[in-house]
Amino acid sequence: MPIHNLDTLFMPGSVALIGASDREHSVGAVTLRNLRGGGFSGQLFLVNPQHETIDGRVAYHDIMSLPVAPELAVIAVRPDQVVGAVRDLGLRGTKAAVVITAGFSELGARGSELQREMLAAAVPHGLRIVGPNCIGVIVPGIGLNASFAQVMPPKGDIAFLSQSGAMVTSVLDWVQPRGIGFSHIVSLGDMADVDFGDLLEYLEADAATRAIALYVEGITNAGKFMAAARNAARRKPLLVLKVGRQTEGAKAAHSHTGALAGSDVVYDAAFRRAGMLRVETMPELFDGIETLALTSPVNGDRLAILTNGGGPGVIATDALVSAGGKLAELTPATLAAFDALLPPTWSHGNPVDIMGDAPAEHFAGALEALLRDERTDAVLVLNCPTALADPAQAARAVIETVASSTREGGTKNVFTTWLGEFLATPSRKLFAGARIATYETPEDAVQGFMHRVHYHRNQILLAEEAPPVACAGCDAALVRAVVERALAAGRQWLDPAEVARVLGAYGIPLLQSRFVADPAGAANAAGELGGGVALKIESPDITHKSDVGGVALNLAGPDRVRNEAVAMLERVRNALPQARIDGFVVQQMAPRSAALELIVGLSIDRVFGPVVLFGHGGTAVEFIADTTVELPPLNSALARAQMARTNVWRLLQGYRNSPPADLDAIADVLIRVGTLAADQPHISELDINPLLADARGVLAIDARIAVTTEARTAMALAPLPPD
Repeated sequence: MPIHNLDTLFMPGSVALIGASDREHSVGAVTLRNLRGGGFSGQLFLVNPQHETIDGRVAYHDIMSLPVAPELAVIAVRPDQVVGAVRDLGLRGTKAAVVITAGFSELGARGSELQREMLAAAVPHGLRIVGPNCIGVIVPGIGLNASFAQVMPPKGDIAFLSQSGAMVTSVLDWVQPRGIGFSHIVSLGDMADVDFGDLLEYLEADAATRAIALYVEGITNAGKFMAAARNAARRKPLLVLKVGRQTEGAKAAHSHTGALAGSDVVYDAAFRRAGMLRVETMPELFDGIETLALTSPVNGDRLAILTNGGGPGVIATDALVSAGGKLAELTPATLAAFDALLPPTWSHGNPVDIMGDAPAEHFAGALEALLRDERTDAVLVLNCPTALADPAQAARAVIETVASSTREGGTKNVFTTWLGEFLATPSRKLFAGARIATYETPEDAVQGFMHRVHYHRNQILLAEEAPPVACAGCDAALVRAVVERALAAGRQWLDPAEVARVLGAYGIPLLQSRFVADPAGAANAAGELGGGVALKIESPDITHKSDVGGVALNLAGPDRVRNEAVAMLERVRNALPQARIDGFVVQQMAPRSAALELIVGLSIDRVFGPVVLFGHGGTAVEFIADTTVELPPLNSALARAQMARTNVWRLLQGYRNSPPADLDAIADVLIRVGTLAADQPHISELDINPLLADARGVLAIDARIAVTTEARTAMALAPLPPD
């Protein structure tokens, strides 16, 4: 439905409450009280067939009796009456409705059928529906409180969108003493129609909304959500609190990749690519919004800490390093400026401890030097209350120094923490009035700085547009033929020869190998390959071959290979008697003992579609737990950013006597796997483990590919068509 129909949801000239009531504490009565008490200046109509008047106002018996068509309707009647109400509203010409009533898809088959009937009644008339099973919509700027929430929040410039009505009421209670205002509050409920994508698209263009906060339990239309979120994030901060981090669905995965690419890490990847900032708690959500409002973009993660107390400086340092930030290494010129300004007892490093008796001018001079330091991206100023100096004077000195730096073109952010309560409160008010970010604890201030760092990194990813899906030298038609033959034969897993053809068709180098049916064939293959070989059991039912004795390395000569194959069959059959054994893979031993073992994979998330996995591979991949996922398609910058989020990235830079690995070759594999995802909708899992990487390039040692006839979830980021 057209997005402009949401105008009547948020800016209606008239509202009808269907199910208005005078019964105390009922939804209809509380909603009526809110509609009347919020300050809404438009027309208000009440509908209830059992009353002539309610709360001194005329009550109409039905929707058709209303003197005019209401622009917005709020529905609070029994579930079995909702469909008829929606149908009548559509016939009257109403374009938006908030269905507060519960009892729809959340209650199973009958509720889902009612929900389908409700939508069928709305769609022909372009009637947009928020809910059902929600607490309503609040727009403080026009005095609209179409909800049964307990309070009306003040007008502000933050929009809050929540799937949970209970979270809305909790937030309203939490922010009331803090004076946080809102432009819009929307409880989405079951999201039968209006969802996050619709609201983000609308709020992107809303001049009254500076920032958007989301409480998310799940996304229903990933493609629409990603498009709307990416557009909105280019114009205003988007912060998201996503709950439900556990990944029970991974238990059913058949490969390393499927097990590691659980739903929550995929949500992380989606939020990063959308330029959003993910937070973990409700206070952090609103603290993050305030941080982004009071600070400017940063270009790095190097923080200087200025303090008059050693302990808080150490606390801030621990928090910074734990969060992935860095202590700035101060320039010699800055250190010399401190030596000239401060007593000899200053800390002579970062954190810059200017001692407990530091006067206001020491705060000002030290901060001025740090703001000039080219190795510093931002400054955190800490103040501990002492009887030797006035914290308010120090605060005023910081404010004036920041103002002077800004007038001279300075752009570095200053974060402040004045510790304590009684003596600190006046200083915090001074900082708030000067629009300088201030926090109660060093940890909170560091978190604010890291919000800026992570937001900046995600905005960089947002700016990256993957190239049109095309792969130099790739043979998509060959792979489609391989997949179709396997599906026609009723197979879920490609055999090793097919896997080799698929990887070869997409330019991913694979170690030379042979697929054989029995020990005699294994011996012949060893003779053909020559030198030392690896022998691996081949079974569609065994994911971790080494766990059941299904891998043997450095076997020399056909006789040794034949004997090991016989013994391997016995081991595997004893360990997994029900497993189907298709044969063996005989493979050359990789002559790259110093190479790092990586994992690259592809799996299908049920919400966001294909995801590409990268990380530290090998037999202990699940225990190492050093992987990350990204949404395809990818380019070189996106692939490198994905690699850099892992710990193995540091090893890939080179260490001790090992030269750096060929990072371009690794990135190229990730890009090609992303292209494979776009080209081949019937490939459901790909697992390359290990992928050896060193200075000479990359080499896949083992790989598995699963296929499916089922229609998979579409790509969340639609690839551009080839040039």
